[in-house]
This record gives sequence, C-alpha cells and structure tokens, in this order.
Amino acid sequence: MSPDALPPDPFAGDPHDPALSLDGSPEIEELDTLSDAERDEVVADLADLAVYQALLEARGVRGIVVDCGDCGEQHFHEWSLLRASLQQLLEEGQMRPHEPAFDPDPSSYVTWEYCRGYADAVLSDS
Repeated sequence: MSPDALPPDPFAGDPHDPALSLDGSPEIEELDTLSDAERDEVVADLADLAVYQALLEARGVRGIVVDCGDCGEQHFHEWSLLRASLQQLLEEGQMRPHEPAFDPDPSSYVTWEYCRGYADAVLSDS
C-alpha cells in the first residue's frame, strides 16, 4: 500500500507524539517549570478538586465543564481525568492532550465556579 493511501498522521508535527520514543534514540525532553505561585495554585486546585468531588459525586455530578477559549467549545472533564491533568501539570509543567469525553451528558457536569459556590454554601452550614 502506498503511503499516500494511508490517512494523515494525527500526531504530525506534535512534539509530544508518542511514536517519537520508538525510534531507538532516547531523547531527553526538557520539562517546563512552573513558578512558585503557579505551583501553589495547582496544589490549591487539587485540594479544591478533592472537596468538590467528595461533595458532588454522590449527587450524580461526573466532573467539571470548561469553556475553551481556544476552540470555543465546552470540554467535559471527569473527576479522575482532571485530577490526572492537574497532577501532570504539577509534575511536568504542562498538560498533555487527552481524549475528550465520549458523548458526555452536559447535565452531569458543572463549572468550577458552581463547585466553589456549592462547597462554600455546604461548608458554611457546617
């Protein structure tokens, strides 16, 4: 089969192409670093996320929806995916691309602001 008959490489030009590690030459990737303030924000977001999940998951909320400024669409992040992305940001200084949620039910996701308001209301009653 000719290479022209194959579909285009979805990772063409992507510096994070997983196939780059298959060429046999180990490449040392320079990690991005977060400033101390950025690091503190990510740590605080991880702590907040744990609270939000504890309060909302039992109520049927599957995760957080984010309005993307780049593409103008909403991105749905399940709790574990968002936690993994934030942890990766903390460890590597960047979030790698990930597979979007498959056919998410928008009513099962809330915004970060909703989570914050809900947590504030619930915890102030305690």
